[in-house]
Amino acid sequence: MINYPDKLNIIFKKLSDNGIKPIIVGGFIRDSLVGIESKDIDIEVYGISSFLELQTILKEFGNVNIVGKSFGVCKLYFEDYDLDFSFPRVDNKVKAGHRGFDITIDTTLDFKAASSRRDFTMNSIGYDIIERKILDPFDGLNDFKNRILRAVDLQSFGQDPLRVLRAVGFATRFELKIEKALFSTCRDMVLKGMLEELPKERIFEEIKKLLLYAKKPSRGFELLKEFKSSIYSKNLYVIDEIAKQLTTNTQTNLVLMLSGLCYDFTQNQTQNFIKMLTNEKELLKRSALLVDKHNEIDKIESEGLSNYRLYKLATEVNIGELIILKSAIYLTKNSTKALKSLKEIKKRAKELNILGKQLPAILMGRDLLEFGLKPSPLFSEILNNAYEAQMREEFNDHSSAVVWLENYLNS
Repeated sequence: MINYPDKLNIIFKKLSDNGIKPIIVGGFIRDSLVGIESKDIDIEVYGISSFLELQTILKEFGNVNIVGKSFGVCKLYFEDYDLDFSFPRVDNKVKAGHRGFDITIDTTLDFKAASSRRDFTMNSIGYDIIERKILDPFDGLNDFKNRILRAVDLQSFGQDPLRVLRAVGFATRFELKIEKALFSTCRDMVLKGMLEELPKERIFEEIKKLLLYAKKPSRGFELLKEFKSSIYSKNLYVIDEIAKQLTTNTQTNLVLMLSGLCYDFTQNQTQNFIKMLTNEKELLKRSALLVDKHNEIDKIESEGLSNYRLYKLATEVNIGELIILKSAIYLTKNSTKALKSLKEIKKRAKELNILGKQLPAILMGRDLLEFGLKPSPLFSEILNNAYEAQMREEFNDHSSAVVWLENYLNS
């Protein structure tokens, strides 16, 4: 029995009334088996041969988007759920790369034949909504229960280079052992250079899932190394510690993970490593900045903690992110004393309200205008000096700031 949202029954009943059998497939089934909630549900439909008919049936529930008739997918957003309705199909390899397949919709296929194109046995499981039973033609339930990742068909698996990265991701996220023959196939595919057929950003999409969703992402990178891939860093235990401290922001988490992989690299090495994975400039900029600035924490610990130093650091980098990176580094080195000092730095930054932002400037350009000054390049110099004075705590509110400004201008 697979528990799916009851609110979808109205759609499933409408399909059934029209002689169509809906079967839930894919990741929703897999995630349900381990108690992971998902808003994305894939439904394969049997007993229908027309996109138009499916679209007509579904349109009363919302806008239907056909994603390329060659793929046989109708997308519907309903009650906070992203539903993908697809037709059974056959995939035939015609050229290199992840997209080098000729896709043929075949409504005469039964569920086992349609599922034979799937990558892993655990992803070939379906749930027949009308008959309320699990369909498991390739014994995926037993494999998943026994923590084994097995290919449905090794020959078809070896035609799609993306499946190597999916094997790494699933094995890591669900703590599965890759079956021996599948392991050999993955390694052979990497040695043949098949990963080079994939666009860089498609590879990074899989690496992102590994970094964001695995409890121990290090295992994934170790597998890539065992497969003879060049995607590897020696700083793997650092990212395992970061994985325990992830924020609610996906982009920030990627920045933390990438900086963890590169924390002891030179700036040039950091740039090269991240560019090997992605062309996203913002990720590169933020990650490289954390790598560059994390040693500032060591200086503060050795030279003494002061408000000015923290204020200054907050103008250069996000202190909260820096502390997560630094704590992960210290934890891998069992640096108890350093961790204690880091907690003090975090506490002080929190008290100063600069843990995730810099100190807001009190004096602004309008204050200079009120003193009769006209806009000029001198404005920036005055405001910069005023901000330095504020960080040195020479004033802490607007009235005292105005007094400071008057004295500054008179001098």
